[in-house]
This record gives sequence, C-alpha cells and structure tokens, in this order.
Amino acid sequence: MALTYSPITSDWPCQVKTPGSFDWERSAAKWLRELVPARYASYPTLMKHPVLLGRHAQIQVQHEIRVARTALQTARSELPALGLQESVIEHTIKMYAAEVLQLSHIARSVRAVTHALADSAATRN
Repeated sequence: MALTYSPITSDWPCQVKTPGSFDWERSAAKWLRELVPARYASYPTLMKHPVLLGRHAQIQVQHEIRVARTALQTARSELPALGLQESVIEHTIKMYAAEVLQLSHIARSVRAVTHALADSAATRN
C-alpha cells in the first residue's frame, strides 16, 4: 500500500527503495542489518520485525556517535601520550570529526526508514 506522504528526503538512503514500491521493506531491512553488529542477524525477532531492527539500529548509531565524539574530544589531550606525531594527531582529529558528521547523517537516515516502516506496518493493521 502506498504511503500518504513522501519520506524521501536528502536523508533517505539510496540503498533503500521508495516506500510503497515492490520489496521496499526488504531493502530497508537489508540496509538496517548492515548497521548493526553481525551477531544480531541471529535474533529471529529482529529479522522478522524490521521496525525493531530499525529501533536497534537507531540505538547502535547513537552509541557510535557518542564514541566518535568522545574520541574527538579527548584526542588532543590523550594521543600525545601514545607517542604520536602532531601530524598524525591532526589527521586523527579530522577523521573523528568527519565520522561524527557521517554518523549524524546515518542517524537521520535510520530515523526516516524506521518511521516509514512503522507507518507501513500501521497501514496493514
């Protein structure tokens, strides 16, 4: 069943088909599975219910953002003690900053996909 709104924005992942199109929920679940540790694929409940998988992916990505922010915030004070050159430290800081931005975009994408999955499930019930 087609949705009454369009969740497709700049945050919508290109790997996920448009909601309402053939097999879009399968493409969403496949994309979400790639965002969580592989061991979660062994949990039937997550695999049978893409909305739950989306919820878990949201939590997972939020934790990854916290880790990257912590690494970024502590890099300048902690990395010199590891004997790293200043140029390596600067590159590491840039890497963590880029990762925070990328993860923030992924978090928005996960929210959009999970919201569309929930809306789709609600229209079937």
